[in-house]
Amino acid sequence: MSGRLQNKVALITGGGTGIGAAAAERFAQEGATVVICGRRADVLEAKVNAIRNNGGRADWVRADVSDEAAFAQAVEATVDKQGRLDILVNNAAAATWGMIETQPTSEWHACFRASLDSAFFGTRAVLPHMKHQGGGAIVNVASVCGLLGTPGMAAYTAAKAGLINFTRTAALEGAGSNIRVNVVIPGVVMTPWAQEAHGTEAAMAATARGVPLKRIGEPRELASAILFLASDEASYITGAGLVVDGGKTCELVPGAADFTD
Repeated sequence: MSGRLQNKVALITGGGTGIGAAAAERFAQEGATVVICGRRADVLEAKVNAIRNNGGRADWVRADVSDEAAFAQAVEATVDKQGRLDILVNNAAAATWGMIETQPTSEWHACFRASLDSAFFGTRAVLPHMKHQGGGAIVNVASVCGLLGTPGMAAYTAAKAGLINFTRTAALEGAGSNIRVNVVIPGVVMTPWAQEAHGTEAAMAATARGVPLKRIGEPRELASAILFLASDEASYITGAGLVVDGGKTCELVPGAADFTD
């Protein structure tokens, strides 16, 4: 690897599995000291050990990022231990299922708390540190569900749409302090959550057929997009949304990209 994040310190939420774990691995390969944050200590510790065994620098901090005090404490603990914080990846999220007319208000709020409020909590907590050190990069992880409607997922789609626009405002507020804020917008990705949601291999295959590239994305492919926006290679990019969905959201008519007989 080229050391694109050499001597940087990065905090990644939801870093134990899926896209967050892939980003943590890739960041460490590029020279960053990676701190992964989540609720399950055993999962976090296992991922940190795997990164260290491959020669990377990593640590973990346990916190429920939907709890603003806990997230703020995780940020302070990271800065105290590492001496600085250059990159924040707001990756943690939670989805709730249910049609609007029957969904409990508590589930709506829980989804927003984990998927949108947490990004606000984390951004608010890191901004003073990044301003003090002369800059930084924040990468939020949204979803194509924030661009298009999805029946049965009103809370998740609304939260992710909010995250996309929150990114733009945060970018404007951070620009004067050399703090860049961008958002990666994944389509369907082969994560434990996606596998559980689909339930069967047949369902996964059907989803893949509906993607113009005819496959489901891999976490490492999202990690590459997150890495780019976090690195100095994206030094003139802020307030941007990078869609990584195999072409799904650029297709007006489903199946129009299928030219097979």
